[in-house]
Amino acid sequence: MSSLTTTSYATDRDLVLIELQRTLAAVDEAQVDAAEKILLASQRVFATGAGRSGLALRMAAMRLMHLGLTVHVVGEITTPAIAAGDLLLVASGSGTTAGAVQAAETAIKTGAQVLAITTAPDSKLGQLATHLLVIPAATKQDHHGARSEQYAGALFEQSVLLLMDMLFQAMWRERGESAEELWKRHANLE
Repeated sequence: MSSLTTTSYATDRDLVLIELQRTLAAVDEAQVDAAEKILLASQRVFATGAGRSGLALRMAAMRLMHLGLTVHVVGEITTPAIAAGDLLLVASGSGTTAGAVQAAETAIKTGAQVLAITTAPDSKLGQLATHLLVIPAATKQDHHGARSEQYAGALFEQSVLLLMDMLFQAMWRERGESAEELWKRHANLE
């Protein structure tokens, strides 16, 4: 253990869990309900985000597939064109990430809807979105520790993953399928 270490595992664990609990408790439940409805009503769901936000949505895409939804991860070689009736699920803490904004603009032009997960509802992405999930967390540019003591956008990225897992739980419960039914959709070529 480094002599520079000044905190313990328990201190860091508590910091992360307290920040997550505070942040997720502040998410608007009406937005969560609307997100659940649009996810279930969409013909296909396209997930995208840059960096760790994108990784969190890739995990969410897998869970949505387990529910039986038709899901594509933007950028994969087999991802088809988005169209009317589809949903772009996009995460960007700042709401200004060029790829996320460009994907939203393309989705809107095709008649698809956009569900944006962001900290910045007034951002370009937030303004383009037809549906918002606002997470009141620090973005990677917040270096002052006002919203989080964690590094960069960690709190936002963690919140994206957990919020999507919570949405999955609600949709799974609503659909009434057993775990065995979902397991049949799990990858079997691993």
